[in-house]
Amino acid sequence: MSQALFSVFDRLRITRRAGLSAVLAAAAAFSMTMAAPASAEDKTTVKVGIMSGEDEDVWRVVVAEAEKKGLTVEVVTFNDYTQPNEALERGEIDANAFQHGPYLENQIQAHGYKIVVAGYTAVWPIGVYSKKHAAIADIPEGAVIGVPNDPSNEGRALLVLQDQGVIKLKDGAGILATIADIAENPKNVEIKELDAGIVGRSVEDLDAAVVNTDWALKSGLTVENRIAQEKIADNPYRNFIAVREADLNAPWVKTLVSSYQNDTVKAEFDRVYKGTGTAAY
Repeated sequence: MSQALFSVFDRLRITRRAGLSAVLAAAAAFSMTMAAPASAEDKTTVKVGIMSGEDEDVWRVVVAEAEKKGLTVEVVTFNDYTQPNEALERGEIDANAFQHGPYLENQIQAHGYKIVVAGYTAVWPIGVYSKKHAAIADIPEGAVIGVPNDPSNEGRALLVLQDQGVIKLKDGAGILATIADIAENPKNVEIKELDAGIVGRSVEDLDAAVVNTDWALKSGLTVENRIAQEKIADNPYRNFIAVREADLNAPWVKTLVSSYQNDTVKAEFDRVYKGTGTAAY
């Protein structure tokens, strides 16, 4: 075989190898593109976890506001407070909006979540409700008072009872106080710990109950049944939109927060919650 013919074959082999290398490189690049998830910076669609109920009406307006800004928001509803943070941590949703600071702090301590506050939404002052007594002062000796049994809300409820003079807590008990922290109980009231979703529905069987506003609404309680509530000024229990720490500075987070923090959403919030909650931003 002539040298010229060898050269032709060599060129063909080189061309073929180069072509094959190019194909393999392109395939590898395509594979990497398909395998790598879109970064937080590129998101135009996000999933947001909320609790089912009245907040769904508010978030329908948030979804519409976000759409105007080029962000598609898919709302995912939950019925259990423990689920939205777990779903957020696992990446099943991109944000959630259902909790206050003490609750998230407790969840982080218990589970090590890397979840942070992105923007505040509203505050619902927790209240003392009764269908038997018209005022806190009317609660009798030995009365039974229900409180939520989850760590952050139990402490919150006990602080309200302390502010109203029903009990006194040990110094330094703080927002995660439990019934073990009760130092003084002048009326010898019995504090009954119940699930947050049940305590409001148990008012008929109790002298009074400290109930989160959302559960009070679900339980059919009204402002007429509320005989006391916590202070609004400097309230540590503001609710917020939460995201994973790694996503905090992503552009879609700012868009999502601004889609909530506006007058259009506030008007719907006021309509839905009838004055039981107030904007916290």
